[in-house]
Amino acid sequence: MTAADLTPLQVLGHGAQDWAILAVFGTVYLGMFLGGLPHFRLDRTGVAVLGAIAMIALAGHPVEEAARAVDLPTLVLLFAFMVVSAQMRLGGFYTEVTRRVGALPLSRRGLLAAIVVTAGGLSAVFSNDIICLAMTPVVAHLCLRRGLAPLPFLVGLACAANIGSAATLIGNPQNMLIGSVLRLDFGAYLRGALPPVAASLLLLWLWLAWGPGSRAPQPAPRTDVADDEHDFDAFQTAKGLSVAAALMLVFLFTDWPRDVAALVGAGVLLLSRRLHSAHVMGFVDWQLLLLFIGLFVVNHALDSTGVAAQAVAWLAQQGVHLAEPGALLVVGVALSNLVSNVPAVMLLLPHLGTAGTPAAEQAGVLLALASTFAGNLLLVGSIANLIVVDGAEKNGIAIHWRDHARIGVPVTLGTLALLWGWMAWLR
Repeated sequence: MTAADLTPLQVLGHGAQDWAILAVFGTVYLGMFLGGLPHFRLDRTGVAVLGAIAMIALAGHPVEEAARAVDLPTLVLLFAFMVVSAQMRLGGFYTEVTRRVGALPLSRRGLLAAIVVTAGGLSAVFSNDIICLAMTPVVAHLCLRRGLAPLPFLVGLACAANIGSAATLIGNPQNMLIGSVLRLDFGAYLRGALPPVAASLLLLWLWLAWGPGSRAPQPAPRTDVADDEHDFDAFQTAKGLSVAAALMLVFLFTDWPRDVAALVGAGVLLLSRRLHSAHVMGFVDWQLLLLFIGLFVVNHALDSTGVAAQAVAWLAQQGVHLAEPGALLVVGVALSNLVSNVPAVMLLLPHLGTAGTPAAEQAGVLLALASTFAGNLLLVGSIANLIVVDGAEKNGIAIHWRDHARIGVPVTLGTLALLWGWMAWLR
């Protein structure tokens, strides 16, 4: 390499270059914590993309090296299931299921149980964010018409979607990332995750049905609430469900790569005579895909400095080993609430051991469950929570952070205790 090939920081020395990379890394993760950067019109995705651009320029690496830092199977899997979820949404499946559940002659506690099970079950296969987006207005209208206090139902919907999404390696973005990087077996993960997820959903229902909020006065039923706009397409729904069921069978009983299988499934859904491909892909969360790409590049640049490895070694000298369950649980929950669960998982994954080993598999299961359960602690801990709050506000229902905390904090602490007990029993 000649002097002409060096970046200005490389000319000054590796020390200055490393400090500059650390400054960019710190700025990016400050943006993850704040949801953007003060005085700039940037959200988390914008911060991650600009951080990646800065890292490429500072490190002086070829763009090809930055591209190799991106875990393409994770992105492909995420994109493919966004297409599957878009198909189900356009077919009206989520709204139809919620309306049918709401039409059942159930008591308040029975209806809470039905909504918790429905949201949790659907989120295990489809995106928890999409489930909350589709179910929130239907649940809000249902509560208003029946004269039920809506807060337990709506906050319970968000919590159930978050908890249920942890049951599989396709339930949410961080699980897809963990499964891809650590090469976790789909069936083995499901067997390990299903018991704590089921117990956590039960705990959520018990708190909603008999907790302090259950004694709140119920409002009078309203007759001025219009029926939900409804456009159910049985054929498109059946097509989407067939592809989703086929993918689940492939994941459970074959060794076919999950990203390839999911991509083929997405291709089948895009090949349609009735739904335009542009319409379907308009529901793909391109912002989230760009966030992943940006964070992959930023984290790779940090790893190249060796600072992350030194920090982990220092923690080990202090008796904190990230591969140990206790430390991983505490650090995973804390980071997930500081910078959101996807960035937190990206930071921790390189330090969980070698992919394919039993220790890494156990750590991966714990991180997937803990980072997802942690999203229920605070209102800003999960995008699903914010989607429910926004949807409720559009229907005249205000959910403040204190309202969420009265349910989210005890439920999160209880589910994390259940998770710790389950992992201890497995060990």
